[in-house]
Amino acid sequence: MEVVIIRPPLVYGHDAPGNFGSLVRWVEKGVPLPLGSVYNKRSLVGIDNLVDLIVRCIDHPAAANKVLLAGDGEDLSTTELLRAVGEAMGKPARLIPVPAGVLQLGATLLGKKAMAQRLLGSLQVDISKTCELLDWKPPYTVQEGLRRCFERSN
Repeated sequence: MEVVIIRPPLVYGHDAPGNFGSLVRWVEKGVPLPLGSVYNKRSLVGIDNLVDLIVRCIDHPAAANKVLLAGDGEDLSTTELLRAVGEAMGKPARLIPVPAGVLQLGATLLGKKAMAQRLLGSLQVDISKTCELLDWKPPYTVQEGLRRCFERSN
């Protein structure tokens, strides 16, 4: 039996649950967020790009018995992601510039260190091996992927 393991970072798409769903709800409600000065870098993958990669793995013999990283090929800060979500939704992301160190300290004092790490920390994956091995390129940019996930919700 041949196995392929695909390791995705945060997956976003229409009605995505979890952290992405929370960010979307905050932007949708117009909640002012103190995340306007977060300069981290996070990899993410749109559901359409992830499905495209899965299909490529099914058809490509070089994928057999490999561990592959998935992603959109563009890393964003939390601030950039929130702005892109707002743009895709046609709503402004109301971001207040609060230094990440202040947010980290506040979260630690409130016992929310893990949540702060997900919002403020960096987590990047290098998909170059996946792209080279499978002659694959994510078909959608982050902006296109976000637009697609909100077009479906209208």
